[in-house]
Amino acid sequence: MKKITTILSLLFTTTLLAQIDPVLLRRIPKDTVKNALNMDAVYDRPFLGISKLPVSVGGYAEVNWQRLSTDGVSEGHQFEFRRMTLFVSSTISTRIKFLSELEFEEGGNEIAIEFAAIDMELIPLANLRAGIILNPIGSFNQNHDGPKWEFTDRPISSTEMLPSTWSNAGFGIYGKEYSKDWMCGYELYFSGSFDDRIIDNNLGRTSLPASKLNPERFEAINSGIPLFTGKVSVRNSKYGELGVSYMGGVFNKFEEDGLALDKKRKVDIYALDYNNTLPWIDTFITAEWAWVRVDVPETFGQQYGSRQMGGFADIVQPIIRRKILDWENASVNLACRFEYVDYNVGKFNETGHNIGDQLWSIMPAISFRPSARTVLRLNYRILEATDLIGNPPSLTKGFSFGLSTYF
Repeated sequence: MKKITTILSLLFTTTLLAQIDPVLLRRIPKDTVKNALNMDAVYDRPFLGISKLPVSVGGYAEVNWQRLSTDGVSEGHQFEFRRMTLFVSSTISTRIKFLSELEFEEGGNEIAIEFAAIDMELIPLANLRAGIILNPIGSFNQNHDGPKWEFTDRPISSTEMLPSTWSNAGFGIYGKEYSKDWMCGYELYFSGSFDDRIIDNNLGRTSLPASKLNPERFEAINSGIPLFTGKVSVRNSKYGELGVSYMGGVFNKFEEDGLALDKKRKVDIYALDYNNTLPWIDTFITAEWAWVRVDVPETFGQQYGSRQMGGFADIVQPIIRRKILDWENASVNLACRFEYVDYNVGKFNETGHNIGDQLWSIMPAISFRPSARTVLRLNYRILEATDLIGNPPSLTKGFSFGLSTYF
């Protein structure tokens, strides 16, 4: 019923907007000077303003086709309306802003509030944020909009090792400082946390994304101890942006009604991210690498790893930039993504051999952008995955094609 009510409300809003005189609609220009760090990605989006109303709206959609096979076995052609996301922002008063991000996935079967926060600007180096926040671990978790990427799939390390679009209810502070060619920023948050699903799941491995299935994580913390997330980023106009982030806390329910059930078990995540556009040739590089440590009980089997690591690197090279048909600033790009994830870093106790459960992937791509807000992308994936005990790896290959655009 809640989903039906939400959809009807959105349909009503869309109908109302359609009846407004187009003259009253205006595009809200993006702040290309201030919004230069990954931490600003939540506001670095195209919005549509309505006359003098204090509310602006926007969003994006992703539609994909793919045909993949694993060791020669394929499910054939598949079409997917992967997601539609709606943004609503408002300047409540001087120095007070609100922004929300509502995502529809799997044709509306899954509806989630990814971001809904109130920002109170105090001074550039100290601003308050409260609500449902995107925990700033790495760069992709905050800067994940489909139209910004040349690939139909999100990075494996950011979806299957780290929880993609991981958000929680919480409070925190953030700030930025500028000095000539340098810019630095930080974010510090206390928020909702992970739970026992990290190691108590049907995947047969340690999985941080499994905690996203907890419907109560926006209302209650399983351990009663907040999750801490902190990030520091530094950008130079020539050398790009480097980010260092940490997220950690107690995930298990270690006591109930004053009765000790277990010791406090922690999860710790460390991440590095980097992005830059090389001068003269305009090659864009973005990379992220993360390490995960989980205090797994000794009673669990060795398939539940206490250490994980993985990351990705994207290289995007524009090869054509000119007017194409009626698009003044169209571009054609060549790109490639390199990925590696090890879900269980370590050796078997009995044999001393390396534990498997790892994969690598290469995904070359070609994309066409009629404008910066819209991308057509064709990818070819080659993925090799090794199981827990190191049997001969499985090989996945195939094409995917997609269209993603802001609106």
